[in-house]
Amino acid sequence: MAGDDTNDGARRIHAAIRAVPPGEVAGYGEIARRAGLPGRARLVARLLSTNDDPNLPWHRVLRSDGRIAFPAGSDGFVEQTARLRAEGVEVVHGRVVGRTPRPRSLDEALWGPPG
Repeated sequence: MAGDDTNDGARRIHAAIRAVPPGEVAGYGEIARRAGLPGRARLVARLLSTNDDPNLPWHRVLRSDGRIAFPAGSDGFVEQTARLRAEGVEVVHGRVVGRTPRPRSLDEALWGPPG
């Protein structure tokens, strides 16, 4: 993505992050898919790493396996854990528990994950 495309992608990613309700979480890849940018999970991570909007609920975005991406014990890890817990999300050893990943496709929703 270049120029205006980059800005449009960032706008769509930020909108997808804002759409995650309090008490819920989504993976980087899921955010990219919701933004219409499948396969761009790293773009989501890059945008979050440079985020300066204090109202963006960045803490609701996790790795695909439900883990917090920050190193354990780091300031970001501690803050994300605290924010998630304040919304009623259970976090144990840096992983959100009690949540099942959303299906990536209709086939996965109907038949389960591949393999």
